[in-house]
Amino acid sequence: MFFVASKLFWALVEPFNFLLILGLAGVVLSFGSWRRLGRGLCLASLLLLAIVSFSPLGAVLLRPIEDRFPLPGPDLAAPTGIIVLGGGLDEDLSQARHEPILMELGGRVVAGVALARRFPKARLIFTGGSSSLRPSGADEATGVRDLWLSLGVDPARMTFETKSRNTWENALFTRALIKPQPDETFVLVTSAWHMPRAMGVFRKLGYRVIAYPADYMTLGDSRDFAPIHLGFGELVMFQYAVHEWIGLSAYHLTDKTSAWFPAP
Repeated sequence: MFFVASKLFWALVEPFNFLLILGLAGVVLSFGSWRRLGRGLCLASLLLLAIVSFSPLGAVLLRPIEDRFPLPGPDLAAPTGIIVLGGGLDEDLSQARHEPILMELGGRVVAGVALARRFPKARLIFTGGSSSLRPSGADEATGVRDLWLSLGVDPARMTFETKSRNTWENALFTRALIKPQPDETFVLVTSAWHMPRAMGVFRKLGYRVIAYPADYMTLGDSRDFAPIHLGFGELVMFQYAVHEWIGLSAYHLTDKTSAWFPAP
């Protein structure tokens, strides 16, 4: 129920969808007796779109999330396993084209391989099923396995959890699969903007985890806060930021994390 409710809610409040609905409502109302309200909604949607697209607002909201957990240094101790969260590979495209197709979040999949080479005794664990309300039957794990094999990872080291649909289920179903012990440590690999929520969930379920963020979107310096940004990268960052701040709040309110904004 939580999964379905969260998907439907986000479909309505996702910034681009919301602004599009707002603008379309304004167009419809402009042709009736509510034309003044309609014009106001059209203007509001355009102004808001311009603000989130050409100002540093997206970076301002996303930067604190991405900076929350820094990358571990070269002295990182060898872990028991490396857990890579799904979402980096387009399962439908991969199935259609018969080869692994990485998305903009694909850095997490590659980072898992780099860590596996760095720690040759660690298990490499992938967790993630379909996050769609209408699954097509395509399997992200199949594409990830093919990619890891092509990059030279020993199949005996790989473990795949393929049923989870969100971060909570990632941690829950993986725990049932690998049965982590109190003295075992795992490196958790996901996008930097998703790391605080993921760390909170895995800690809540009893894992000893070390954050290894990937797929950074912000630069991490003063350029993030330049007054004018050209292009629509800021709109994308704004959408991810809104998604995560809402996700952090929802997960904390539903007792899926012990802290609203988990920290190192």
